[in-house]
Amino acid sequence: MTDYEKAVALWQKRHITTDAELAEALNGHSIAFAYHSGKIENENVTYNDTREIFEHDGVTSYTGDLRTLFEIRNSKEANELLLSAFNEKRPVDEALVREFQRVLTQNTYDTRRWQLGERPGEFKRHDYVTGKNEIGASPEDVPEEMAELLAELEGVPDDKALTAAAYFHAKFENIHPFADGNGRTGRLLMNYLLLLHGHPPVIIHEEDRKGYYAALEAWDERQELEPLTAFLREQTAKTWQKQIEREDRKRNSPDR
Repeated sequence: MTDYEKAVALWQKRHITTDAELAEALNGHSIAFAYHSGKIENENVTYNDTREIFEHDGVTSYTGDLRTLFEIRNSKEANELLLSAFNEKRPVDEALVREFQRVLTQNTYDTRRWQLGERPGEFKRHDYVTGKNEIGASPEDVPEEMAELLAELEGVPDDKALTAAAYFHAKFENIHPFADGNGRTGRLLMNYLLLLHGHPPVIIHEEDRKGYYAALEAWDERQELEPLTAFLREQTAKTWQKQIEREDRKRNSPDR
């Protein structure tokens, strides 16, 4: 059994159905996810600041910029939204996508975007793109492309959760539906989709961002999904490595 398969088995063994059970299972991981996801986009995000805000709803001796502080605070609120949405088993529809993005980006849009009419929680009104290939749907095409993507998620079986999540994330980033926060929104929605299908959430570690970007580019350039799926398997194993090792030690203990 691979470490990825062990991670999935350990998660499914818990039979998580409520927000309280999920919060307990994610103890510590929610902070790590917020830190790594934020750090990928913003080098000023630190683990200590993220931990303080998650645990105490504030920071001490903070000397950074306000935008970074808002981004970290928003990630805490987005985590609370994920928990409540999971408890209600809300489907991944346009309303939820917009709500996740609004919470993650509130108070962080720069002056230029605001003057152009861009708002958190609304699809982009202008032509924002991303990556070396300048990927992104035109503003007028975003509603239709997002509707098609979300429709494709309906009826996905649990045993195809990782493939569906990889496909969603690749397509979402390719569409680039919002003026800002697409990466953070896409990663959080991907985890929410995994959770709905009984799959452990995954931290995309900021030190592995080159592999992450390369996997997304494989989809953008050649519509190849396996590089991203393989990357997510590796990151899942890395996310839950301590739990896997603990279980292995218990299994190999002479007292058993």
